[in-house]
Amino acid sequence: MAKKKGPKRDPNNSVVATNRRARHDYEILDRYEAGMVLTGTEVKSLREGQANLTDGFGGFASGLELWLEQVTIPEYLNGTWTNHSARRKRKLLLHQKELVKISRQIEDPGLTIVPLQLYFKDGKAKVEIGIARGKREFDKRQTLREKQDNREAQRAMRYRNLRSS
Repeated sequence: MAKKKGPKRDPNNSVVATNRRARHDYEILDRYEAGMVLTGTEVKSLREGQANLTDGFGGFASGLELWLEQVTIPEYLNGTWTNHSARRKRKLLLHQKELVKISRQIEDPGLTIVPLQLYFKDGKAKVEIGIARGKREFDKRQTLREKQDNREAQRAMRYRNLRSS
């Protein structure tokens, strides 16, 4: 009997870090995929699966240049004096039209740019950023309550389907 072949896992397309906290603290309004300007040791550290997006945010500096700040990519262990700083600002690469659109969107009060996911796509490091509005405490509780209600409904449906068959 032949073995089942699952989907091929491409090492060039892998998720390095996900910012689950952002989805809890913010309402994501829009998403963009951006490239990053990185040094060699940063890429090696990312390939080892090390990154932390929880404190990160994006901002514009000197015109239409978008920068990602407070994202931690730890120093590469085998790096020498050429190693990078772990929490340095990193430039994001987007098309000019996207940059203009993002800059107009975040002019509204209460909107910010947060990193959602860091991954490799075709061998290049990409970051998914989102235009987000902060949630209030009652919004967070409401979201958790909805998730719990959906889970309970799924459980009840599954139990009912098992009994009927």
